[in-house]
Amino acid sequence: MPSEPIDSEIIDLYDQYCHGDMDRRDFFSRAAKVVVGGVSALAMAESLLPNYAEAALISFTDERIKPTYVNYPSLGGTSGEMRGYLVKPVGDGPFPIVLVIHENRGLNPHIEDVARGFAVEGFMALAPDGLAPAGGYPGNDDDGRTLQRSLDQTSLRMDMQNSAEYLLAHNDGAGKLGVTGFCWGGSVTNDLASRLGDSVAAAAPFYGSGIDAEQAATIKAKLMIQAAEDDQRINAAWPDFEAALKGADVDYVRHIYPGTGHGFHNNSTPRYKEEAATLAWNRTVELFRAELQLTGGISLFRIQETPSRVLR
Repeated sequence: MPSEPIDSEIIDLYDQYCHGDMDRRDFFSRAAKVVVGGVSALAMAESLLPNYAEAALISFTDERIKPTYVNYPSLGGTSGEMRGYLVKPVGDGPFPIVLVIHENRGLNPHIEDVARGFAVEGFMALAPDGLAPAGGYPGNDDDGRTLQRSLDQTSLRMDMQNSAEYLLAHNDGAGKLGVTGFCWGGSVTNDLASRLGDSVAAAAPFYGSGIDAEQAATIKAKLMIQAAEDDQRINAAWPDFEAALKGADVDYVRHIYPGTGHGFHNNSTPRYKEEAATLAWNRTVELFRAELQLTGGISLFRIQETPSRVLR
């Protein structure tokens, strides 16, 4: 990874690549034509690709957790069946429950790591793999992105809803649901808060697109929106989303993290901003602890900071 900051033009190209607006060949080809400091920015582009092996914060063999893969029905979904990564804290349940929704490329190692993080914090977390009915996450994000894009999106969202229902009905689960997700998963987080009404106590979408006024009217959850300062596509739609939330009298707060771009929580690429990611994580955990009524002390999974008070 180059030590110098990543050029903003390369970041913009990477954002387009991540959202399927160009393939890998086009991304590298266009990046190679960008000149920074008299040299091609290709090395910067290459450094932005995720490095999952080095990024894991919680090992899958960590003695504080019990991870497993589970299969469950998904009526109305892509194939009628789903698979997810279920992680429980060690000890006896029931546990408060959190659904963790992946980006637009299936259940990759980063999202599994996030699920393990919630288990360390005391929650039972399920991270569904939307690609499971089509063979599962293929082992790399490029193929995962292509595969997810090929699926019927209505059926895929039903798979996410059925994953939430599975978690709500789990014998080791307790009470209402917390939902979080990233990018595409952030959008689905908002959608599920609308679809599931009273069943969702709290939702924390990370840089996800919003919903319309009709959908917002059915949200009962406390909503914590995690937003990047430099995220033109998502931020441009915020005024309409905010109007929908205000019109429905939704209990929400929006945190904007200075100096961050889309994907700032993902520590497998240089877009990661540790201070902002840590604060966003702690705020999310605090929200879920309060709304899902988890008692006990905060773990040492991340450095703890006192969130600033945000008014709207």
